[in-house]
Amino acid sequence: MEEYSIQIGPKSPKEEGLELQKKLILQTTPKTAQIRLVSSHPEVYAPCDDSFLLVDSLLADRQTLIHQNPNFCLEIGCGSGYVITSLALILSPFCPSAQFFATDINPNATQTTFQTLKNHDVNCEVLATDLASCLKKRLYKTIDLLVINPPYVPTPDSEVGIEGIVSSWAGGINGRKVINRILNEIDDLLSCNGSVYMVVLSENDPFEISRVMRERGFESRIVLQRSTEEERLCVIKFWRERGERERGGERKGEREERDGWFNRVSSLLKGGGSGN
Repeated sequence: MEEYSIQIGPKSPKEEGLELQKKLILQTTPKTAQIRLVSSHPEVYAPCDDSFLLVDSLLADRQTLIHQNPNFCLEIGCGSGYVITSLALILSPFCPSAQFFATDINPNATQTTFQTLKNHDVNCEVLATDLASCLKKRLYKTIDLLVINPPYVPTPDSEVGIEGIVSSWAGGINGRKVINRILNEIDDLLSCNGSVYMVVLSENDPFEISRVMRERGFESRIVLQRSTEEERLCVIKFWRERGERERGGERKGEREERDGWFNRVSSLLKGGGSGN
């Protein structure tokens, strides 16, 4: 995938100072997921290998995410709040205008997430809802960054949606029942330049998931993958194909100008070349 490095005119002393500050902070940013004050509840999924892999994927792509300068970031299925809190701590020093949202169908999870966010002085709107139901109308096609650690474990369909902690892992046949519902929501949520990071299990058939999304106008790649004694996990990133981004921007009248280097370059190239 092609990436572009373009100097757009001379930088002011202020811009050069900010760029240097970003580089210094990036050099000292941890390359592994680590936050200390995660709250817990017996009916809420605690951070585990899949949570760590998702945050490590965001850290691996942090320079791209910072250049995108996202305005609206959403986590579906926030659980303990580990991922959304980590994301906010990664982005906030560089993207002060970013707003964060988190949802979970389990009310105990939203309460636990709220406490984890509070422990780290992070502002985020937390809502108890099915997927992003209560946000779809309000944030239609405006989410710049969507992160998801879905219920992916293959189980009988009858276990999907059961109250309590079971809802965090029970994924139905092939672990795809909830994942397929999420895939159906992405187009209505994602902005033209938005991206999705989603954890999947090998049994979920990541390649078939990517094929489905390609048919809907999304490109994809595997950011990180990791094997444990019990499962083989990966994080897939989705983003709109260039043509879809251009048509979507014209159709919905989305923002023509956005802050940051990434968007100035995108405007200059008229969408040519993706940094995803």
